[in-house]
Amino acid sequence: MAKTILIVEDDKFLRELITQKLIKEGYEISEAIDGEEGIKKIKEEKPDLVLLDLILPGIDGFEVLSKMKEDLALAQIPVIILSNLGQENDIKKGKEMGAAEYIIKADVDIEEIIKKSKKYM
Repeated sequence: MAKTILIVEDDKFLRELITQKLIKEGYEISEAIDGEEGIKKIKEEKPDLVLLDLILPGIDGFEVLSKMKEDLALAQIPVIILSNLGQENDIKKGKEMGAAEYIIKADVDIEEIIKKSKKYM
């Protein structure tokens, strides 16, 4: 059975780009465009990995991560943060909250995101 990745990202272009690449790699992809939809899909689908943007409409990525870590059924799902927030304190906060990786969008290409995703599958 194919592994499932949930992409929680409000940037349509980036979300579709990552989705297309991961589908080519053989993963099943689910998408959410905001934090609330992200939390709902994480609970319903229990994906194998979550790619999570931090700056989202409504509930932000830190809140999504926090809700995941509070729920024992979801706490073990690895989360890779994909964000434009490159400040040291944001990165530290993300890792302290339990993110497996913190990727700064501006510094990375899609191949790097794919490579890091595979590491947790």
